Amino acid sequence: MPPPPSWVRRLLLAPFIVALAVVLLVSLPVWLLLALIASPLVPGHLRVPRLMFLAIAYLVWDASALVVLAALWIASGFGWKIRTPAFQRAHYVVTGKFLGVLFWIARWSLHLAVDVVGTDPDTARPGRPEVVVSRHAGPGDSFILIHALVNWFAREPRIVLKATLQWDPAVDVLLNRLPNRFITPGRTGSRPLEDEVGELAVGLDDNDAFVIFPEGGNFTPRRRIKAIRWLRSHGMFVLARKAEDLRNVLPPKPAGLFAAIDAAPDAGVIFVAHTGLDRMMTVADVWRELPMDKRLVMRFWSVDPEDVPTGEEERVAWLYDWWARIDRWIEENRPAARPLTTDWAARRAA
Repeated sequence: MPPPPSWVRRLLLAPFIVALAVVLLVSLPVWLLLALIASPLVPGHLRVPRLMFLAIAYLVWDASALVVLAALWIASGFGWKIRTPAFQRAHYVVTGKFLGVLFWIARWSLHLAVDVVGTDPDTARPGRPEVVVSRHAGPGDSFILIHALVNWFAREPRIVLKATLQWDPAVDVLLNRLPNRFITPGRTGSRPLEDEVGELAVGLDDNDAFVIFPEGGNFTPRRRIKAIRWLRSHGMFVLARKAEDLRNVLPPKPAGLFAAIDAAPDAGVIFVAHTGLDRMMTVADVWRELPMDKRLVMRFWSVDPEDVPTGEEERVAWLYDWWARIDRWIEENRPAARPLTTDWAARRAA
C-alpha cells in the first residue's frame, strides 16, 4: 500500500506514534504482566513476552527518534539549514546511534548473533566509495546492513528503498532528510526510475556507500515465479532459464544498479548475501520464529571498478553470475540454531 501524502505522515501519523509510545511505556508493567500470564498458554519459551517487548520497544524507539529529529529540525532554523553538511553529518550520527540501540534490542530479545565474513568495506579498499548490492529478504536485513555500514565500517549510506517504508514515521523523516531515494516499483512517471537512481549515485566520496537491492522486493516463491514469467513474456528466454536455477533469490533487475555504476565509475562494487532472517517478513513470521536463538551470517564479496564489465550484455551476464553465486552460498549456509548457554538451556528445559 502506498504511503499517504507527506503532510498526513508528518502532522497525523508521527504525533500518533509518539503519543502511543508514551501510553505503552507508562503502562508497560501491565502489558508485560498480561504477557507473562498468557505465556504458558502458547508454545515457545516466553514467546508472548518477547513479542510484546519487541513491539513496545520498537514503538518507543521510533518515537524517540522522532523527538530527536524534531529537535534537529528546530536547531537547524526550523529546517533552514537542514541540508547543510553539518546537519547532514548530525543526521548520520543519529542514524548510527539509533540503529545501534535497535541492534542491541534485537540481540537481547531474540538472542541473535551476527557474523561478518568476506571482503567488507574495511578490507576491500579503505577510502574508496562503494556500490553495495544486497539480496533482499525482509526488513530486518536492511536494518542490519545499514547498521553495519554506519557503525562498523564508518560509511555514510545512500539508499534506494521502497516508498512503502515511509509508513514508518522515523524512517520517513530521517531518510528523507539524507540523500536517499524512495521509489515505487512498476510506477509510470515522467522520468525513468533508473535516471533517479543514477542521480543519487553522482558525487560519491571516499566514505560513501550507495546501497541498492536489485531484486526490488523480498523473496517469496510466488514472486520468483512471477519474475520468471515476466522475463519470458518480454522475450528474455536466456535470463528466464538462469532465473529458474535461482532457488533462494529473485532474478535481479539490472537497470538501477547499472545506472549507479555508470554514475560512480570510480566506486567498487560489494555484493552482500546473508542468512538468518529470511523468514522474518511479517509479525506472523516473527511470532512463528520466536524464540530465535540464531546466528546470522553476512557475507561480503568485493569487485574492483576495473573488473566491472562495460558492455550491456556482458554486465547482465556478470550480474546473473554473481546472483547465482549468492544463491549457492545461501543454500550452503542455511540458518543454524545458535548454541545455547547452559543457564539458558536449563531455563528452557524447565
